[in-house]
Amino acid sequence: MSKQEDNRVPEDDESIKSKSQLKREMHALQDLGKRMMDLSDDQLTGLPMSETLKAAIVESRRIHQHEARRRHLQYVGKVIRNEVDPEALRRAVEAFDAGSEEHTRRHHLAERWRDRLIEEGNPAVSGFVEQCPATDVQHLRNLLRNAQKDIKTGKNTGQARKLFRYLRECIDESEKSA
Repeated sequence: MSKQEDNRVPEDDESIKSKSQLKREMHALQDLGKRMMDLSDDQLTGLPMSETLKAAIVESRRIHQHEARRRHLQYVGKVIRNEVDPEALRRAVEAFDAGSEEHTRRHHLAERWRDRLIEEGNPAVSGFVEQCPATDVQHLRNLLRNAQKDIKTGKNTGQARKLFRYLRECIDESEKSA
């Protein structure tokens, strides 16, 4: 085989990325790692990640020296790239950001379900349970009954807000498992 044949460029040009593109991707993964460091322990447990990545995130919280932290972030980015689906992880982290599209979408979905449940009552409960099967139906009906009672009496004891919070928890839980 001649030297010229060994240096052939693969015909699939889509798989070739420039050095700049690779660096941009790595910086994006490092930024994702930074955002993960700011999450609470409860939020971290709900993320789809490997034990190696979780240990790296916990370790990074201990590091305060600038250069050591920068190097560790590079390691976190490498672990994200090699061991998990970066896109699924990014979506899960964005769900915790109050300004993200995913957070807003879930918020509006919970609002629509709350309004529908209060208006329609029990027929809407079965529709919600179909969408979120892990829902505690008895608890949901109790919250719904209290919210409807508040509206009928004209009082605001916060029952609609409690119903909304529970719906939001159910929606978040069902989308994590999906």
